[in-house]
Amino acid sequence: MSILIITYYFPPSGGSGVQRWLKFVKYLPQLGFEPIVLTVDEKYASYPQIDASLVDDIPENVRVIKTKTKEVLRFYKKVSPSGELPHTGFANERKPNLLQKISRFIRGNFFLPDPRKGWNKYALREASRLIEEEGIETVITTSPPHSTQLIGLELKRRYPHIKWVADLRDPWTDIYYNKELYQTPYSRKKNAEYERRVLEAADAIVTVSRECERNFSSKTKNLLPISVIPNGYDPDDFALINLDSAKKDSREKFTISYVGALSPVYEIETFCRGVKRLTPEQKSMLKLRFVGGAHEAAKAAIDKLGVETEWVGYVSHAEAVKYMVDSDLLLLLLPNQTENKGIVTGKVFEYMASGEPILMIGFPDGDAARIIAPYQQGGVFNFGEFKAVTEFLSSAMQTSPEVKKEAARIYSRSQLASQMAEIIL
Repeated sequence: MSILIITYYFPPSGGSGVQRWLKFVKYLPQLGFEPIVLTVDEKYASYPQIDASLVDDIPENVRVIKTKTKEVLRFYKKVSPSGELPHTGFANERKPNLLQKISRFIRGNFFLPDPRKGWNKYALREASRLIEEEGIETVITTSPPHSTQLIGLELKRRYPHIKWVADLRDPWTDIYYNKELYQTPYSRKKNAEYERRVLEAADAIVTVSRECERNFSSKTKNLLPISVIPNGYDPDDFALINLDSAKKDSREKFTISYVGALSPVYEIETFCRGVKRLTPEQKSMLKLRFVGGAHEAAKAAIDKLGVETEWVGYVSHAEAVKYMVDSDLLLLLLPNQTENKGIVTGKVFEYMASGEPILMIGFPDGDAARIIAPYQQGGVFNFGEFKAVTEFLSSAMQTSPEVKKEAARIYSRSQLASQMAEIIL
């Protein structure tokens, strides 16, 4: 059964958003599907991150069709002090200057739902050709960028007989960094209208967490049930690492690693205050490691702690997994915004697959906490509970918290592909 998967992010694009459909494409052929991937040509794309190593994970017999795009984000680099495209949540940017604020305003109000909509006309043309010439009857659009969902919306209008599955990996109008785009009331209303139309026109809707499901359900009167298929981990990514040898690496200090983008909305204060309350002797035994982009305010706060800190920067996914495994404790920070209780990043499951204990600072009643609970007890703290964080760190540095590795198995990519297959059929 041929299925057309329309995704902006695909290797050699890097970042966590690539993993979900890269892994579905890897495992769906084992279930009788023939995925055809329609994506943007990397020569024209505006990717914040590149990870060429992920190309090796694409099965040889899977067709990947690439098109041109025309976008405005390249101009953003010219006004960015770093000369880079913004990462998720502007994690790689310091306080925006005037030109950046103007650019964000233009981006948030004149390019709805996002500035990558310049790809849509190219993708629509190619998707229409494939549907007509090859008789494809199932189309999957995955976002962000949420402008990709408008491709599915138009294809459904042109070809009512197709089955359209809309996969939404993040909230749309309620995503935590929307306030950084300075949207006017008109723009917010227009964006909400796009969201509603997609939710009401799709034949099946998939998202990544229960809270996201509740969020999207509240945006429409459509009675279509929304399926939840979380992100996960690929056992093959960990099989390539010699876990025993990584554990035998002699580390002089207790190493806490944070892997992923550290944007301004990820609450770092509770962790910093917890570390600050450790004794001088405990601090001397501690090492903090941050793998990925981090905003300047977070760097400044962490550098003041008087603890050895390693800023690694962005690395390939394979390297990121190695850093997870070669740690004593993994730090998970979430946005301190009630409407984003449903954010469950892909690294949650890879953290669990690593077999290392997790220190999470976020909502104890959020979806991430619910997922971690069967894996490990005692390492989830609410924002502001810095005294409890200090106690947890003091204990963990003496005796590593117990974890249940088997709790992660239900989130393997192959099992999740089976769930997606049921929706496609």
